[in-house]
Amino acid sequence: MIDLPASIQVFERGWLSSNNVLLIDEACAALVDTGYATHAAQTVALVESALGERSLDLIVNTHLHSDHCGGNAQLQSAWPSCGTLIPDSEADAVGGWDETRLSFRATGQQCARFDFTGTLRPGMHLRLGALDWEAIGAPGHDPHSLMLYCAEERVLISADALWQNGFGVIFPELDGDSGFAEQQAVLDTIASRDVRVVIPGHGAPFDDIDAALERANSRLAWLRADPTRNARNALKVLIVFKLLDVRTMSFDALLELVDSAQAMRAAASMLAPRGVWVALLRETLEGLSGSKGALTFDGVTLSARAE
Repeated sequence: MIDLPASIQVFERGWLSSNNVLLIDEACAALVDTGYATHAAQTVALVESALGERSLDLIVNTHLHSDHCGGNAQLQSAWPSCGTLIPDSEADAVGGWDETRLSFRATGQQCARFDFTGTLRPGMHLRLGALDWEAIGAPGHDPHSLMLYCAEERVLISADALWQNGFGVIFPELDGDSGFAEQQAVLDTIASRDVRVVIPGHGAPFDDIDAALERANSRLAWLRADPTRNARNALKVLIVFKLLDVRTMSFDALLELVDSAQAMRAAASMLAPRGVWVALLRETLEGLSGSKGALTFDGVTLSARAE
């Protein structure tokens, strides 16, 4: 049993939505990350059930991938006075809702437009759940990502920088930008802190920190040895995510999506010339299907299995 302070409540979600972390004290009820758009009503219901008659005062986004901020708009509608903090480096893109700079279109995902009331930068401190939290930069998976660390309770909200078994796709590397080195630096930063419990972006909170870091470092070394491994993983993750969202789609629709969604196109381009993407995608889908696979594929239509 993981021991967390009474002021922290974790809503562990499926892989379509990130975990949500509710922190409550007398001054503020705050939610860290809000899940995916198609789960937004469920996110609101979870928060309402936990808060009762109380209002949600603040949303904090560790980063702006759709599975971490897709519930922002509906939560803001449910609690109009609720503030929202986003990474400072994303402020211009959100303020102008620049879908070229935001990741939603590039990944073939959706996110309703939302507003923000403030920003968060590495080194800033927040008082949430009667605890002091430091924002720590966590580029690698996403250049703008942050973690939140409470030294008093030795708790780290790690977003997608560290899971119990790995970390999120290193997206910058798909575009030829540096991401592996940044992810290594983040893992080193986590190792340098006195962390007792990690609340990851996906999966249950865990306390076997050294073992998780060892697995993450091993995986990162494996990816760095051959960057196409990261591309192949990204393509699989983005396909499965899309299927969890829409539940079923045709192979032709998937082919069109890969061609139009920049992150998917970049991953596929690292693996094969465009002229053989049909074969590449069929091979990928066959690997994702089967009795224990994430989806089913009959050669024409692909469908998601139940989460």
